[in-house]
Amino acid sequence: MSTSRLLRTSAAFLAASALLISGCSSERSSPDADASSGRTTEAGAPRPADSSLQPLPTAIPAKLRPYYDQKLNWHACGVAGFECATMKAPLDYARPSAATDLKLAVARKKATGPGSRLGSLMVNPGGPGGSAIDYLQQYAPQPAPVRARYDMVAMDPRGVARSEPIECLSNKEMDRYTQTDPTPDSPAEVDKLTTAYRNFAKGCESRSGKVLSHVSTIEAARDMDVLRAVLGDKKVTYVGASYGTFLGATYAGLFPTRAGRMVLDGAMNPDLDARTINIDQTAGFNTAFTAFAADCIKKQGCPLGDKSTEDAGRQLSALFKKLDAHPAETGEERKLTESLATTGVIAAMYDQHAWPMLRDYLAQAKAGNGRGLLTLSDSYYERDPNGSYANQMYANPAVNCLDLAPAFTSPDKVRAALPSFRKASPVFGDNFAWAALNCAYWPVKSAGKAHRIEAKGASPIVVVGTTRDPATPYAWAKALAGQLATGALLTYEGDGHTAYGRGSDCIDAAINTYLLDGTTPSKNKRCK
Repeated sequence: MSTSRLLRTSAAFLAASALLISGCSSERSSPDADASSGRTTEAGAPRPADSSLQPLPTAIPAKLRPYYDQKLNWHACGVAGFECATMKAPLDYARPSAATDLKLAVARKKATGPGSRLGSLMVNPGGPGGSAIDYLQQYAPQPAPVRARYDMVAMDPRGVARSEPIECLSNKEMDRYTQTDPTPDSPAEVDKLTTAYRNFAKGCESRSGKVLSHVSTIEAARDMDVLRAVLGDKKVTYVGASYGTFLGATYAGLFPTRAGRMVLDGAMNPDLDARTINIDQTAGFNTAFTAFAADCIKKQGCPLGDKSTEDAGRQLSALFKKLDAHPAETGEERKLTESLATTGVIAAMYDQHAWPMLRDYLAQAKAGNGRGLLTLSDSYYERDPNGSYANQMYANPAVNCLDLAPAFTSPDKVRAALPSFRKASPVFGDNFAWAALNCAYWPVKSAGKAHRIEAKGASPIVVVGTTRDPATPYAWAKALAGQLATGALLTYEGDGHTAYGRGSDCIDAAINTYLLDGTTPSKNKRCK
């Protein structure tokens, strides 16, 4: 059951795929929303009416100075050449207290040379909930020209992986949760779905109450500024993918004069209301499926037929319906349900290199063997073969439901929206619509609101969009580049989620040049 806005780079998909969006708001945000969990400014004043994210004061408040002045104790860890440390950050930036400080995990790989060191380059793979440290250890070996000149740095955001991780369910409970019917056909099935959402939320509250109200994107962006100072950098240099673009853009909005060279790849648009965000992504995955189906039809023996992409969609829907009634055997206790099959298919939309695998797994599923699609689904949920789940699927809704108000507040609201979701995607529409209900039952009231991010005064920021990106539609990249006062749009004409480091020499050269000497791509540059 895919229930959360979960956006990660397709490079991360190769190790553990991710997808899906839900639960956002049409309301607008305040500049200091994080200072007191998004309710007032640090001084207690009401939010201003401006719909753009406003910068924080450039001077470091005295009560925060101990965090900015801390020294990190680096030690060798993990993969050879990496160092790790723990950074302290206030649980609540409005009321910092050593008694409630968070311990955030940080890792780096120092510049290798040749060439003079340019500073630190922070990376984030998205999610929310993706481990930046895990991503760093995969990303740091490339690209060579960039790692030669920068210390590659990652911090697991608050609530994620090694940084005070959010926990919600036991492994067995999570197994049951992921198998909940995502497209209820009766009042009883609706009750089962909403009960699953309620139990998930209650589990998060009981296991992670301390941090649950303090894992917003704005707070994570403020942690980035503390890390910048601790590393000794005047400005943040950053590569963020997928949700990481929202985190990076938020940093630039709060601290524009400290935003250096920033690459936002697979960009989100922070200024959309909930309905538009969810409809856009539903349509995005439909576009990706249409591209997959067209490719499949060209190949001999496509398991979805050889007639048309529309017919392929009908055949896939028929398979989901069959699995809803009769789950397929997988060789283990868990069977392939409609929910797990849908998750597996959507996961493969993240990267066209997964399409041959998906063709094979669909053929197997139609023949009654659900093992392949279950494997794809497990990779999405970061479920190990031993049945253990990583924390990403818990951190993800914790961040999303705090950042923005729910997309829907009741099953009736979902039912009313079903026609528009089905129009966006006949195959996935119902699934995405019901998935957007999860934040309605969250135990912590949302602290933030949608907003424009202009970041006036920031250095040029490169925004990268892929024309057939399923998770972050290309229109979002265009919108963010237009919002940012110094935004420069770089377009990749192709499939998959994100573009940097995915095989386009044109994209890679443009971004590497920008990171190394500050030269932005030519206006409206396009790569194929």
